[in-house]
Amino acid sequence: MKHNDPKNSKKKTFLRVPTFTGGKEAYLNFIKDNVVYPEQALLNKVEGLVYISYTVDNIGEIIDVEITKGIGYGCDEEALRVIRLLKYEPARNRGVKMKVQMKTRIHFKLPETAQPASNSNLQLNYTTAVPENANSPEPKPQAVYNYTIKLG
Repeated sequence: MKHNDPKNSKKKTFLRVPTFTGGKEAYLNFIKDNVVYPEQALLNKVEGLVYISYTVDNIGEIIDVEITKGIGYGCDEEALRVIRLLKYEPARNRGVKMKVQMKTRIHFKLPETAQPASNSNLQLNYTTAVPENANSPEPKPQAVYNYTIKLG
């Protein structure tokens, strides 16, 4: 049976992991501010989670970045780009700097687009011009088309 002796009790220290400068809130804001939704993903209406694994080295820089589960359409490459921009405060464990394996995910969600007013009209003007031939005695006619598209 162990005895709790206050003279022999040691303060337990746990391993520290590197932290993003500013904490979790700053990390989330950094991701939100730096992710650019890929055009290919916008065109194909792709959204979802990209899972990333990376290593924070002993000076707080990101190395060995890889996608563990991706969604494609340019989202994976964008997630890699943003993760490589991160800078962590290095962690020392009992005075020794160390590399730490980290995992995160980035959520790609399609932006909400404003819907046009239901009573607005779009007008398209289309004009064709046929070039005049120098050998032709008569000029060629010009065609003009007007289209009005009603929304709603």
